[in-house]
Amino acid sequence: MGMNGGRRFAAAVLGRFQHPAQVIAGSFGLVALVGTILLSLPVATASGRGTGPLDAMFTATSAVTVTGLAIVDTGTHWSVFGELVIIGLVQVGGLGIMTFATLFAVLVSGRLGLRASLLAQAETRSLSMIDVRTVVRKVVLFSLVSEAIIMLVLTGRFVIGYGEPIERAVYYGAFHSISAFNNAGFALWSDSLVRFASDPYISLPIALAVIVGSFGFPVWFELLRAWRHPSRWSILTRLTLGISVILLVLGTLAFMVTEWSNPKTLGPLSDPAKVLAAFFAGSMPRSGGFNSIDISQMYPSSWLVTDVLMFIGGGSAGTGGGIKVTTFGLLAFVLWAELRGENHVNIGNRRIPEAIQRQAMTIALLGVGLIAVSTYALLVLTPHTLDRVLFEAISAFGTTGLSTGISADLPPAGHILIVVLMFIGRVGPLTLGSALALRERTTRYELPEERPIVG
Repeated sequence: MGMNGGRRFAAAVLGRFQHPAQVIAGSFGLVALVGTILLSLPVATASGRGTGPLDAMFTATSAVTVTGLAIVDTGTHWSVFGELVIIGLVQVGGLGIMTFATLFAVLVSGRLGLRASLLAQAETRSLSMIDVRTVVRKVVLFSLVSEAIIMLVLTGRFVIGYGEPIERAVYYGAFHSISAFNNAGFALWSDSLVRFASDPYISLPIALAVIVGSFGFPVWFELLRAWRHPSRWSILTRLTLGISVILLVLGTLAFMVTEWSNPKTLGPLSDPAKVLAAFFAGSMPRSGGFNSIDISQMYPSSWLVTDVLMFIGGGSAGTGGGIKVTTFGLLAFVLWAELRGENHVNIGNRRIPEAIQRQAMTIALLGVGLIAVSTYALLVLTPHTLDRVLFEAISAFGTTGLSTGISADLPPAGHILIVVLMFIGRVGPLTLGSALALRERTTRYELPEERPIVG
């Protein structure tokens, strides 16, 4: 079956049985509901008094969407049971994101039989889903191995560097490795990782886990398979690596320049620690959500840099949020081609179809519109300034989890709005991207052309 025929068949099957948006949104919604119920139980809190439904729903949604925003302190409010529920939701959410995204990446990349077979085999109750099981197994194995490596490094550091008992060190290591790889940003300390700002043995492994998780399984699988032959890399891999490195370098430099002398952030640190903290701050807007300097004390110019990085987010089919670096990279090449007056958008030796260009533009503009409307609503609902409210809205949409400190101060309506933003920010780009790809069809006629004035 050819690519177009496979796409039409897959779309027909999806339309008849289950639409991707229904599958993904329903799955995440159900997990968030279960998490809300569990976190509402008295056993989930350190005080044993239970948690209000709104606080429980906010935390559960933040965990399953791997965002990391919190309105109660994770390390003091929740019991060990509550913390395990949170990190369990993070793990389920992260694996679900990578699995769904990878399957849809395979689906729309030309090998379209996977999703169609999944639904067809489900109806006939056949278990011969070798390809799908292989993809899912590799995603899960890659995630668990990555988390295990980071956990061992962190555990060793907590034991050797901080004298923690082995049981607590393992717990700390496991919790934060899962949170970091899945770009969740939940930490067991009230100041996130500020106390470790000068410790490269904590900061670098967590930053590395965030970066690895944000790239996405398809990119890492291709790198492991063809790392010696960059010329064979797909556009997805080239864009993800290239744009991510550029943003990471620019973000680090921006934080160094802006915050170097700020007495409330980088100022008190030694020069090497300043570079480390700036690199950590530059890597977290990928959707990591941890912070080793006080975000609320950063200059507004640093907030603006973070806003941009959070909106772009991580790689496609990864645990990072935002509109994705692939979308941003495609739009950059579209802009470059238009400025040069070229008829086609080319990346390397490949031409980008117009349908993909429109999909990238659609996702980006819808993201801008959603953030604009949400920011306006939060400004009406709260007394906070535009820069703080905008930061919070982008952080929720990008499932980043960074905050200027106003999360807990929002009214109930503001908390509900942030919950909706986190949910849409997580499932929206993925479902929209897959839905647009599957709805692609050839028009058998063309209307007369007219060129309106632009600009």
